Amino acid sequence: MRTGGDATPMAVPRLAYTGGMVVALLLLNAVFNVVVWPQFYRRISSDPRARDSSGKATAFLRVHLVLIVMALVIAALSVLGAILTLIGVW
Repeated sequence: MRTGGDATPMAVPRLAYTGGMVVALLLLNAVFNVVVWPQFYRRISSDPRARDSSGKATAFLRVHLVLIVMALVIAALSVLGAILTLIGVW
């Protein structure tokens, strides 16, 4: 506990601590998504089920591509949320 100018105890604001944890978790989420999902795409795109005999993308590839795009959108929103939390808007 800190003390004020008159030696009375001042509580550490709980919001400041919680905000730091939120920022850390949001950034950790963003880093995880940006590192993991592009590698997953490389594996999915080279899978034999990704393309049919004429070379067109199959439902297998399209569904996984939607999942990857959504994960990367969540990563971008996580970074935005972390920034907004840091500047005090959130």
